[in-house]
Amino acid sequence: MLTATFAAYFILVFIIGWVAYRSTHNLSDYILGGRRLGRWTTAISAGASDMSGWLLLGLPGFAYLNGFQAGWIALGLLLGTAMNWIAVAPRLRIYSESCGNALTLSEFFEYRLNDKSHLLRYVSAFFILLFFLFYTASGLVAGGKLFATVFGLPYYWAVGIGAATILAYTCAGGFLAVSWTDLFQGLLMLLALAIVAVTALQRIGGWHAMVAGMESVNPGLSDPFLQSNGQALSAVGLVSLLGWGLGYFGQPHILARFMAIRSPALIRDARRIAVSWSALSLGAALLIGFSAISCLPHGLTGAESEKVFIKMVQLFFHPVTAGICLAAILAAIMSTADSQLLVASSAVTEDLYKTLFNKSASDRELVYFGRAAVVFISLIALLLALDPQRKVLDLVSYAWAGFGAAFGPVLILSLYWNKLTVAGTVAGIAIGGGTVIIWSQLEGGIYNIYELVPGFIFSLAAAWLMSLLSPYYKK
Repeated sequence: MLTATFAAYFILVFIIGWVAYRSTHNLSDYILGGRRLGRWTTAISAGASDMSGWLLLGLPGFAYLNGFQAGWIALGLLLGTAMNWIAVAPRLRIYSESCGNALTLSEFFEYRLNDKSHLLRYVSAFFILLFFLFYTASGLVAGGKLFATVFGLPYYWAVGIGAATILAYTCAGGFLAVSWTDLFQGLLMLLALAIVAVTALQRIGGWHAMVAGMESVNPGLSDPFLQSNGQALSAVGLVSLLGWGLGYFGQPHILARFMAIRSPALIRDARRIAVSWSALSLGAALLIGFSAISCLPHGLTGAESEKVFIKMVQLFFHPVTAGICLAAILAAIMSTADSQLLVASSAVTEDLYKTLFNKSASDRELVYFGRAAVVFISLIALLLALDPQRKVLDLVSYAWAGFGAAFGPVLILSLYWNKLTVAGTVAGIAIGGGTVIIWSQLEGGIYNIYELVPGFIFSLAAAWLMSLLSPYYKK
């Protein structure tokens, strides 16, 4: 029954990809869907591409190991989601179209700041490719764990199957395929999370029984200000957890949805849908992790903790229902990995190939080159994902920090500050991304803070200071 459910899911996804392929006629369609997404598609696809397999594997696993402390991550993400839709989405939609009808974040920076040297494109493309390799690898690791656990496949085969599936419909349909499948997959993710969370709470006797079960295992799990070892949550720890919300302002695959919505007038409705979806999904994922503390008698440690959702589904449900819920994990993985591959492909096609090698390339040639880039990037990410001991949460947190620190501050400044310069933007991107790379290698004291936080602060300071020191600025 599980095999039949997954087969039906694959067939539906490929049908959507084929329909999108028939609707993709030029580079604008392939990269940004011709800027014709509706409110529901924009909102749910932004959320689905944001959360990824991390929502069904990483977050429940973190909640299972750390208890109520995990709520701070969810709160930070929810606040970040809301602020991104309020502060960034309306202006980015308007400015990206008025600035040369920019199709990518790199292209937007170039037109916005009148960069004739194309330096911004090259620097942006470098960091986009670097961090998306790790982000895409996280999705492939999640897919490998799913197929290996459910079907008993060797991990390497499981990773390969997941990569091939994502590759097929992303290459074919481009942004439309990605967005339309994300709408379906986002709704499926929410449905599965809600079903598992409600069922788990009912089985253990409700909220109070769940808390009592957490306290019986470890009293520190039921206090949001305590770590699982019983020690108080430090200021560094609290800032690190809440700091996840800063990452939203710099995620290219989420920002692409803001640029692609049909009209700025639809953003208010889309914001309400997106924030509601995020709140419900995050809350359900936390409940699953909390409930699993009582439901799974044999403790899961390390990378195994990220199989909490899978174990709960297998524990409670008939194979048909279980198949639907487990397909939601695949939906979460695919909805993010496809978006990441497409944005990375856009960086290679628009920001490197077209700018450096063939400025007169036709749309048809660029679309084919973009598809080839998707294949190439997938193969590199596949190599990174072949280690079964890698944790989805670790890969996601690194890539999330990299994008948030490199692009978030300069994007906000580009939308609200007319003195931002090319030099300031390059400095902000390089300092933010570089800080994440270096900080993540350090340990102890202040270095235990999530690298996104110092990266964001240093990037903002570098962009502001270098812009003031530059002789020219955008009027």
